[in-house]
Amino acid sequence: MKAYERLLKYVKVYTTSDENSNTHPTTKRQFDLANLLVEEMKELGIEECRVDEHCYVYGVIQATKGYEDKPSIGLIAHLDSAPAAPGENVNPQIIENYDGGDIILKGNNGILSPEKFPHLKDLVGRTLITTDGTTLLGADDKAGIAEILTACETIINENIPHGKICIGFTPDEEVGLGAHLFDVKNFGADFAYTIDGGIEGEISYENFNAAGVEVEIHGVSVHPGSAKNTMINAVNVGIEFNSMLPSGERPEHTENYEGFYYLEHFSGSTDQATLKYKLRDHNSDKFENRKYTILLTEKLLNEKYGEGTVTVKIKDEYKNMLEHIKPCMHLIDNATEVMKALNVTPVIEPIRGGTDGATLSYMGLPCPNLGTGGFAYHGEYEHITVEGMDICTKIIIEILKRYTH
Repeated sequence: MKAYERLLKYVKVYTTSDENSNTHPTTKRQFDLANLLVEEMKELGIEECRVDEHCYVYGVIQATKGYEDKPSIGLIAHLDSAPAAPGENVNPQIIENYDGGDIILKGNNGILSPEKFPHLKDLVGRTLITTDGTTLLGADDKAGIAEILTACETIINENIPHGKICIGFTPDEEVGLGAHLFDVKNFGADFAYTIDGGIEGEISYENFNAAGVEVEIHGVSVHPGSAKNTMINAVNVGIEFNSMLPSGERPEHTENYEGFYYLEHFSGSTDQATLKYKLRDHNSDKFENRKYTILLTEKLLNEKYGEGTVTVKIKDEYKNMLEHIKPCMHLIDNATEVMKALNVTPVIEPIRGGTDGATLSYMGLPCPNLGTGGFAYHGEYEHITVEGMDICTKIIIEILKRYTH
């Protein structure tokens, strides 16, 4: 079975995670895909296949005889799709021999156009898989799962020599919880790759340091006719709080290694308001300075309006994996050499986000990320190509072969 055929099967399974849930996994529906994958893995001849109570899927392909001393390599992707767009009743469109023009979508999204997505011009002649415009596609990261299992099927069926291959599929990556309960000790890999994210040839081993911030504003509500020197309008204080942060350091003004303060939610009334931020920076010192700026803003506003007017909670989410990949640069070198041998241009750039691999690297499993060949994730414009998925599958196979040398 080709990778895209698996993808078309997997995207039919509703697996959206829920950032407001306190359960693990955050949605039970993720078990539907997990259980399907366990059965498929068994049919392929993968051993020790199981899904645990938290919806983590594991399996092993034992090393070829004579290659038991080679490094064991893990391949990891995530089950869930992002809650940023509808993920149920996904109906993909397949456009063969794409001509470079506009693609009509249903709903309010209208057109997948090269004018908005210039990279489409580079996909002329390929077979595109898009959404129908009413949901996301789910290639993030069901394409990664499909490519991993297609690579495993090829290795098993063609008797390609290999060291031990460890397979893991995680829930809840899209809500920042994908690796938290991953059983690194029993997974059995020396090193691993997450297969998740962007174009074929993408290699990522630097990501943001990340924290979430919740700001509560406690106002004083009185009749506006007699409010002078008494009312504290929580909404206005929230606006003031946001204005005290650097306006040029917002996501819409930053790129590459530039960090940001992202106000993703603001709600309230005169007596109560809530602001939620995402803090991001690749540099750990600058990241700590961002947290300090948030706390300093809290302090200054409490001095102005009274203690307890503003309360801030900061929760660290994940860290930059770079320091854990540096001692294992063979992971990057091997991936780069494989891509060049396949006439794929390696694209090495920092992730302006995070992956399960960042957390896993801090848990003792060095784990950079490889792209899956997809585009425009987390929305109704999401798309991928059959050819891109084939290339990414070949990259996985060739990396595994290189670790037998």
